Amino acid sequence: LPNGDMLVAQARTERMAGLPDAVVESLTRQKIFGPSPDKILLLRQRDGRLERHEFLAGLRQPFGMLLLDGWLYVANTDALLRFPYVAGATRVEAPPEKLLDLPAGEVNNHWTRNLAASADGRLIFIGVGAATNVDEQQRDPPERAAVWAFEPRTGARRVYASGLRNPVGLALDPATGHLWATVNERDGLGEDVPPDYLARVVEGAFYGWPYVYFGTYPDPTWLRLDRERVADAARRARVPELALGGHSVPLGLLFHRHASWPARYREGAFIARRGGGGRVRYLGYDVVYAPFREGIPAGDVESFLTGFVADYDRATVYGRPVDLLELADGALLVSDDAGDVIWRVDYAGGP
Repeated sequence: LPNGDMLVAQARTERMAGLPDAVVESLTRQKIFGPSPDKILLLRQRDGRLERHEFLAGLRQPFGMLLLDGWLYVANTDALLRFPYVAGATRVEAPPEKLLDLPAGEVNNHWTRNLAASADGRLIFIGVGAATNVDEQQRDPPERAAVWAFEPRTGARRVYASGLRNPVGLALDPATGHLWATVNERDGLGEDVPPDYLARVVEGAFYGWPYVYFGTYPDPTWLRLDRERVADAARRARVPELALGGHSVPLGLLFHRHASWPARYREGAFIARRGGGGRVRYLGYDVVYAPFREGIPAGDVESFLTGFVADYDRATVYGRPVDLLELADGALLVSDDAGDVIWRVDYAGGP
């Protein structure tokens, strides 16, 4: 926030359709599943201490937060809310103003709803993931697996880009003004297929889900169900800019631009990869850096913050990076929802 306070959304996956009970129980023991706290905390540093306040409660799986034109926007899984922002307040007293319903039916896998504002502040972008894996029963609402554009001044909303199975991280590149998203791809096709990815979100573009992945590759389920749809999708789908590895689960996305950090880190994007369970050997559980050149990724990602995997052979971890934030002093914050920690990374100077 402008005064240096930090807001932390606390939410959790409570259930996931289609998983056996034993898997649900195991994931609950690992704190991946469980009751959602449904609140937002405010953290304030004062006199060398970190104060903790319950800023908002009674929410429903909150995730995205955005301060814009004196309003605090909060994306619940089922609605976009806003509250008047009072500078310095440690608790919101005003009731929420509901602006928009967001799709969250009985099957609500991929429940996170992230927010980002356009450079001119006229649009709020909202990431809405698919409810299913590949929608073979055709029950997913057509506006899911998409990024929405919402106009707070008029209340109008539209699908900005579609065919994005689960767009989670949303961020504008300040150098170009382009919107980018991290996207989690489908399951059940193997360890490395298809890769999760980073994509520039182009207005009106279609990215293939559920019929094709990574722009051109047919989904086996849909090849069996409807070859014509697959062929049409392959003709129309936009190929993402950067593959991030199968089941690496990229979430947080940040274009770090503080002048105190080396110039090379001001020309690309940091990505938090939470890691998934669809592999024998884990991939992700780290923060990586994607260098850019002339506004697009240039080469493979580079390891930046690692060490979260405790034992690859036993598939045990210390933590799972989720989101990223740049503080006013240039520090990089990383939220870790398995370690229950927020990490701070400072640049200490030198080569």
